Amino acid sequence: MIQFDFKDQTVVITGGTRGIGRAIAEAFLKSGARVLATFQGNTETARLFEEANQEHAERLIVKQCDVTDYSAVEELFKYIGEDLGVIQVLINNSGIRRDQIVGMMPREDWQAVIDTNLTGTFYMSKFAVQNMARKRYGRIVNITSPVARFGMPGQGNYAASKAGQIAFSASLSKETARRKITVNCVSPGFIGTDLIADLPEERVQLYLNLVPMRRFGEVDEVASSVLFLASKEASYITGTVLEVTGGL
Repeated sequence: MIQFDFKDQTVVITGGTRGIGRAIAEAFLKSGARVLATFQGNTETARLFEEANQEHAERLIVKQCDVTDYSAVEELFKYIGEDLGVIQVLINNSGIRRDQIVGMMPREDWQAVIDTNLTGTFYMSKFAVQNMARKRYGRIVNITSPVARFGMPGQGNYAASKAGQIAFSASLSKETARRKITVNCVSPGFIGTDLIADLPEERVQLYLNLVPMRRFGEVDEVASSVLFLASKEASYITGTVLEVTGGL
């Protein structure tokens, strides 16, 4: 993995204790950052993540936070402001899937996906921008999906939430550009995480056949892309989407 220098920077990563989020968190830790990783409810996974990164314990903070709860996010940023000060990087990675064709989709499954993937991005970004603006510097990277472009049967809620993230990012990037806060998206294709591990074997093979490179991506390949957009070297890139899809 390409090495970037994030020494003396504070990075907040939602959903940072498992899958892609964990790979991103660990990449930032290896690059010298202080990392605050949030999780929603899986305390055992969070514990194992902390144990696996004991060598970075002095720069790792793990906090439970439901990004769909405005008050919880507000409280998280109150803690950040009082204990950590100004942050330099926010990675909006929290995401869920609840697949069903639209005609059969329960209303609560639609709402849960929109709340986590899109509204959670808004809540976290709102408070992050307020925090970053104090020093007129920041990087926000939102983890979206190529499904936002081409859709997928049974994923109307997921596709809508991810397309919303892209549009939201484009608008926010224009609002924050003069404050030297960049806002970009990374769009991972089919990555070997537990987000696709629960799919039927025939669906997995179908997805594999769609990828021109004929393989699923690795979490470290996504993490490298995120670190680039979060780096000082990416200072003139904002409002864009970096596809990490193997050619989808």
